Amino acid sequence: MSQKILYVEDDPTLGFVTADTLSEEGYEVVLEKDGVAAFKRFKKESFDICILDVMMPEMDGFELAEKIRKLNSQVPIIFLTAKSLKEDKLEGLTIGADDYITKPFSIEELILKVQIFLKRKYVHSDENELNLEIGHFNLDYANLTLRSADSEQVMTQKEADLLKELIKNKNNILKREEILERLWGKNDYFLGRSMDVFISRLRKHLKSDIRLKIENVHSVGFRLIEEI
Repeated sequence: MSQKILYVEDDPTLGFVTADTLSEEGYEVVLEKDGVAAFKRFKKESFDICILDVMMPEMDGFELAEKIRKLNSQVPIIFLTAKSLKEDKLEGLTIGADDYITKPFSIEELILKVQIFLKRKYVHSDENELNLEIGHFNLDYANLTLRSADSEQVMTQKEADLLKELIKNKNNILKREEILERLWGKNDYFLGRSMDVFISRLRKHLKSDIRLKIENVHSVGFRLIEEI
């Protein structure tokens, strides 16, 4: 079964060309022209990834992403934005998007990002990494779930990816640039700010175990510490 993409773009020419190219790559593409129609479609159908234009009539990409995140915290979201302002890019990443591409964009770059996110979602190379223990938590990576004796938290794919890397390198420093290259595909200022947002989310997820601490090593990276 082909993987399914929700693609939202109000420019009919760009939308047609991009959707057609993605279809040629073997994906099932659902193209919508505005956020309202896209959200109605999302509520009815299951998608493997969402590609959202930011500037749209009636409901923009930011609002659409917020609504999608309330229904599904796991589906990867990529923003397509013509805006170059830092605030706009950071807003999208803070909402819960996994990445962004600035228009005009290369279709090859978009295809590569789609492949990366879908590969992370479906391919797990090491069975020993599917269930990881830290403190009183168990990370069920395959099902994107963080469990303890009295709680169960559903995570986004990026949250699970990042926590897995921190657990695997427990008590050791993970350099910022290494995390960005490995999980986001490039070392980029805006993606670095996005990573900071995800670190904050992980701290909230882990706060019930006082033995755990994600330490910020200034200008270097992060270290997950488990006190004995």
